[in-house]
Amino acid sequence: MTESIILHHYDNSPYAEKIRLMFGLSNMPWSSLLSPAWPPRPNLDPLTGGYRRIPVAQIGADIFCDSTLIAQEVARLSASTALDPTAVDGDALELMKQAEGQVFFAAIATVPPLRLITTMLQGFGPIGTYRFIKDRISLLKGGASRPPKGDKAKVVMASLFYALDARLDGFAWVGGDNPSVADLAVFHPLWLHVNCNRKPLVASPRIQQWYQRVENIGHGSRTEIAQADAFKAARESQPRQVPASVADSPVAIGSAVEVAPIDYGVVPVAGTLAAVTETRIIVARETADFGTLHVHFPRAAYSIVAK
Repeated sequence: MTESIILHHYDNSPYAEKIRLMFGLSNMPWSSLLSPAWPPRPNLDPLTGGYRRIPVAQIGADIFCDSTLIAQEVARLSASTALDPTAVDGDALELMKQAEGQVFFAAIATVPPLRLITTMLQGFGPIGTYRFIKDRISLLKGGASRPPKGDKAKVVMASLFYALDARLDGFAWVGGDNPSVADLAVFHPLWLHVNCNRKPLVASPRIQQWYQRVENIGHGSRTEIAQADAFKAARESQPRQVPASVADSPVAIGSAVEVAPIDYGVVPVAGTLAAVTETRIIVARETADFGTLHVHFPRAAYSIVAK
């Protein structure tokens, strides 16, 4: 591997935990740049153009948004098909979709409110907790996500546990005989639940044993870097060559566009449409500090609007 990957993240981010475990599973070195848990994010905003969600990965002047897309880059860098979410199918894929859909929000909604507040106070302090809650409320505004609450959230969690236990009855891992991105995708909302609840996972012995095996994967070879290092990498690099675009791109290549998630965190990123493939949107941003940057988004659950 000759390319160096930087992960912009914060330690309590569940989606970042999924990516960190990918580094551990592939045993690859990576650079860590810790980011604030809520905007503004001085290390990220100048690179992404204001993308709201986290984590974000950076390889030189290429910026990768959304953990699904980051996973594809990690799979490419490590030459590991086990880490490629596009290679998952069957029951493992269904569990991934379930975990990264409503289960993600149910994992928080099933934590007793007082315990959740106490966890946030311990992590962020009173002012930080107020800012965090205010930010997470605004995160859902304008998006299509409708998180489950109350008894519905409990049913969502129970449904995952039932399906996961059944899967682990026949296999050691979600994807089969070996660990893969499917395990990490199913694990990370449960990790969020455990961290917020500050209690061991209440689940069947099979699930508990699997959870411990995933947790033991670790994070690989992590090196902390400074914001200046990430900015230098962007400034001294050129974006890689873009792939060929599909013939039926919803917006003409070269057009001024805004790209945003449609489920939550619907803050648009503006730029020039550089490429649209079956699975990816690439926007070119001309910046005074870094020159041309290419910001990559998944096609799924993202909108492209001509400006």
